Amino acid sequence: MKQKRRHISLANTFTNKKVDLTSTSATTLYTVPTATTAIIKSILVSEDSGNADTITVTITDTASAVFSLFSVKAISASGTSELLSAPLVVKESEIVKVTAATANRLHVVLSALEIKPRIVTT
Repeated sequence: MKQKRRHISLANTFTNKKVDLTSTSATTLYTVPTATTAIIKSILVSEDSGNADTITVTITDTASAVFSLFSVKAISASGTSELLSAPLVVKESEIVKVTAATANRLHVVLSALEIKPRIVTT
């Protein structure tokens, strides 16, 4: 009888999340799914009203601690800014939130690679 072998491989999926900041409240942009680690490759912010504005970006961990990534980061009028200069790793259940200084001016797009372990039996 042939013995089954199990090994763990990784399932990788590219995803993006988008939000139009219609208020000045902290808005959830992305929550890392269960049993997943994500590598955030890009956070683009676009200002679409013709007025300069600012954005704040935070990560909330599983203990509800809040960590600031960008605090009152300036975004030029009618401009688009890439916030990340290097990939950012976030873990299962961590939450990326964004807050605009002024409502109805900023759009945000996050691009990430989600990595999930999976067990393969052969």
